[in-house]
Amino acid sequence: MTTHPEYILTLSCLDQRGIVHRVSGFLADHGCNIIDSAQFGDAQSRLFFMRVHFSAEDASVSDSSLRAEFAVLAATMQMNAQLNDAHKKPKMMLMVSKIGHCLNDLLFRYRSGLLPVEIPAIVSNHTEFYQLAASYNIPFHHLPLVAGASPDDKRKQEQKILDLVATHDIDLVVLARYMQILSPELCDAFRGRAINIHHSFLPSFKGAKPYAQAHERGVKLIGATAHFVTGDLDEGPIIEQDVERVDHAMDPETLTAIGRDVECVVLARAVKWFVEHRILLNGSKTVVFK
Repeated sequence: MTTHPEYILTLSCLDQRGIVHRVSGFLADHGCNIIDSAQFGDAQSRLFFMRVHFSAEDASVSDSSLRAEFAVLAATMQMNAQLNDAHKKPKMMLMVSKIGHCLNDLLFRYRSGLLPVEIPAIVSNHTEFYQLAASYNIPFHHLPLVAGASPDDKRKQEQKILDLVATHDIDLVVLARYMQILSPELCDAFRGRAINIHHSFLPSFKGAKPYAQAHERGVKLIGATAHFVTGDLDEGPIIEQDVERVDHAMDPETLTAIGRDVECVVLARAVKWFVEHRILLNGSKTVVFK
């Protein structure tokens, strides 16, 4: 049985008449069959967003000509467009400190085939999870950064992170509870391709022991937020959020356990959607085609 190449096209541009017609017409004219398609017009930003999963069924149309000729259409309509191989596994680098539940969850999903990625590297400023990385046969890079490190030491440590990203041609960086504030320069370098997870108590419960603070305030909902990393701490475009109800009978340890479960699920969803090219940036927000 012959299988055809499959692609995922994502695009955004100023909303105007005929976008869907022009895109679908282009694909039909080039021997492509649409498998699924989703679109959204944002009345506030006046931008149009589209994701199309299609197969290229005309063997006479090469990959290079398909890309080159669509680039002409994209330029004509001033589109921000990406054409991705649907079967290519993105390369993901995981970063972690001393709390490993999100790291462990993502590695399990990767090993189980639930998360179609390659993981060339795990980076940490501590050594707690080098054995876990070894059990998955993934290189572990210990890049220490002591408390109160000088700006120069921080720059050197972050340069090593950038070197790893370049060496392995990383598509996505995931801060799986990496408890270091990234410099504005590193945030800029990772724009649109770095995802962080945090408890949804921010900014209400800042600092250490947020679940203990929440317990003291008698919260009834706890949750987590996955977002793109920006220079504004924990204020990047939100990708996914979820919550769980709690009550007065639960101690801080129980809240922590529930909260960590939510963090794992929320981060895994965000990573999967990124890998499947379902997330498009819309200013300070995101459009997520589920």
